[in-house]
Amino acid sequence: MQIGETMKIKLNGITADMDLAFSEMTYQYAQACNYISEYIFSHDMNINSNLLSKKLYRTLRSEFGLKSQLAQSAIKTVTARYQTVDTQLKKSPYRFSAVENGRKKYYSFRRDMFWLQNPIRFARPQADLVRNRDYSFVEEGRVLSINTLGNRVKVPFDVPDYMEKFFDDGWKFGTAKLVQLKGSWYLQISATREADEFSRDNIRHIVGIDRGLRFITATYDDSQKTAFVRGKEIRKKRDSFDRVRAELQAKGTRSAKRALKRISGRENRWMSDVNHRISKALVNKYGKGTLFVLEDLEGISFEEQNQHGKKQTHDLRNWSFYDLETKLTYKANEAGCHVIKVDPHCTSQRCPHCGTVLKENRNHDKHLYTCRHCGFTSNDDRVGAMNIYLLGTLWATGDESPSFKTVS
Repeated sequence: MQIGETMKIKLNGITADMDLAFSEMTYQYAQACNYISEYIFSHDMNINSNLLSKKLYRTLRSEFGLKSQLAQSAIKTVTARYQTVDTQLKKSPYRFSAVENGRKKYYSFRRDMFWLQNPIRFARPQADLVRNRDYSFVEEGRVLSINTLGNRVKVPFDVPDYMEKFFDDGWKFGTAKLVQLKGSWYLQISATREADEFSRDNIRHIVGIDRGLRFITATYDDSQKTAFVRGKEIRKKRDSFDRVRAELQAKGTRSAKRALKRISGRENRWMSDVNHRISKALVNKYGKGTLFVLEDLEGISFEEQNQHGKKQTHDLRNWSFYDLETKLTYKANEAGCHVIKVDPHCTSQRCPHCGTVLKENRNHDKHLYTCRHCGFTSNDDRVGAMNIYLLGTLWATGDESPSFKTVS
């Protein structure tokens, strides 16, 4: 199994000539990407790299001054972005409701990149550089040799202590992205290495994880221990962002729109850090050989859940469940753990003691689960984590698609 991360290197000793060369290359590269994007958008969203190369290669060389490899990289950059957007749209169906025969019904349509109203834009200057063609490590790995639209330049660099592992732990470097942040130039290098395949035979721990708003995570493990990460303070901060966003949207001025963009980036970075710390803590706590079990929330429509009010539905739709899942997955893979997603059907309604499934057993207002059959009582988020844990144990015994639809 191959795992991947991104190494961020700060370039040092940048002269005025280097700065100009990097600025010109990243600007022209971004403009070339926009040209390719507009071509794709106006030609039936055709993202065949070979066809685009035949049609656009000469123009990319002559109009934007890109060297041969940069021209090919620009095409790959744009097609990869369209493929990513296509995947994201498919994961988020278009939903609407309509009243039929006095009852509200919900509908959804699967979306893809043909739903885009405008071509994807590349506003930020950037350039994707191929290892050993556009960039390479020279002088015993202490200096980077980087291609530009003119001559190659040699630049020393800094590597933070926590990134030293990339140079001595079997990592292989791939394509790098040259960007400028707050006046400094950085090379963001993709790095991959081989990791042992996760085997059911080597499972040491199983951890069921229920995600929500009141508790970001509620976990239940094979020691029958439960742990919660509270979401109250995080909700308060996100509510604060929402209030500021609403005020700026009401103004509608150019300065307000710029401020909206700034706070959006700030909120995303903050929430990303929260998810990073939660996922890191889980992996460090349980260690190698742990099976983490999550509900598969793809395609879930929170509007259809009658127990959610308007505010809670808004919070659920905008919560970063997917980001936490992504971070936990790659950290788990790197540590020799594994993440699976299971069918969420009945995980919040099933009694983990007797197996009775009854919606009325759960009291949302009190966050309490009380089984009307056997009398078992517990926190409702804990019950969800217990049921998710059980599905993980079924997977560990060989069931590829465990579900309470078929298990009583």
